[in-house]
Amino acid sequence: MKVPYLDLSVNDKNLKKDLLAAVDQVLSHGRVVLGPEITEFENLIAEMCGRKYAVGVSSGTDALYVSLRSLGIGPGDEVITTPMSWIATANAIVLTGAKPVFVDIRSDLNINPDKIVEAITPRTKAILPVHYTGKICDMEVIGAIANEYGLLVIEDAAQAFAAKNSYGIAGSFGKVACFSMNAMKVLHSYGEAGVVVTDDENIKEKMVSLRYAGTVNREDCVIPSLNFRIHTLQAALLLVELKRIDKIISQRRRIAAHYEGLLRDVAVCPHEDTGSESVYYTYTIQVDHRDELRDFLANSNIETKIHHPILMPYHTAYNGCFATDIPVAERAVQRILSIPNHENMTDDEVDYVASTILHFYSNKIA
Repeated sequence: MKVPYLDLSVNDKNLKKDLLAAVDQVLSHGRVVLGPEITEFENLIAEMCGRKYAVGVSSGTDALYVSLRSLGIGPGDEVITTPMSWIATANAIVLTGAKPVFVDIRSDLNINPDKIVEAITPRTKAILPVHYTGKICDMEVIGAIANEYGLLVIEDAAQAFAAKNSYGIAGSFGKVACFSMNAMKVLHSYGEAGVVVTDDENIKEKMVSLRYAGTVNREDCVIPSLNFRIHTLQAALLLVELKRIDKIISQRRRIAAHYEGLLRDVAVCPHEDTGSESVYYTYTIQVDHRDELRDFLANSNIETKIHHPILMPYHTAYNGCFATDIPVAERAVQRILSIPNHENMTDDEVDYVASTILHFYSNKIA
């Protein structure tokens, strides 16, 4: 059996029919730049996140960058964030001229709120938590810290669309919240797309300007910016995907529960707090002998990923730029492994992945 990490092909005939119909609609009306599907998409996203406004942009990375700029974050400012994320999180901060300040994570791979206060300085402007693997950070505590110190909260919810906890849904906690909707995400486009949500009309208007070269009414440039517009075609395809998002998440959660039941004795499996619902953008286990296990799975035709093998402050571009004290993250990045958990997996594939992992560790114990 061969199990890919993710299957991006569209084999469902009804889904393919709906997607092609959405493309045909856009081609027929011809409004490929900021067409009507974008407004419909933005309104639905805002409603689902419990926010007043949503602004579609060209990627999750651009969502972060546009958000930071709309909040006036720039040179001389510091933004506290996690070391464990795709490098886009740090890059977005750096490209505004601000400085990322990395604090350690908890065992669940999300930022540790207990480490945030000691990292605050007079230059700190914002906290940027990342809902890693699709699990919401401890936003109640992070929000309380932000309120006490007068800081902004920017949610990097790229991996967590529709994730929930007992206090709310991903995207509902920060001054702004950013989502990625590229082809790998739970709610996915067929290329690159992103969106930012907020309740602040002034911030929304700034983002609308920033995504269109910093112009007002698409004419007069009031602040230098670039093109961060979402494509109408991607919005149209995302509207189709939104109709099946509950089914996608339900399947991923079912796979996750099955994995946990089978693997809990050989791996540290993702844990859900009471009242929380992860969307399992990745099913990331923490294991001993990680690299050996990954090779064993590859030899068994099972594709895996490491999200992400280099902590953000340790990328070549930032070598020596940041003082870090992140021992939990440094240990975790040597043990994490993302195994297949996409909604197109069959039960036989899930069982094959789990049984192969169990076989590897039974040989280790023997």
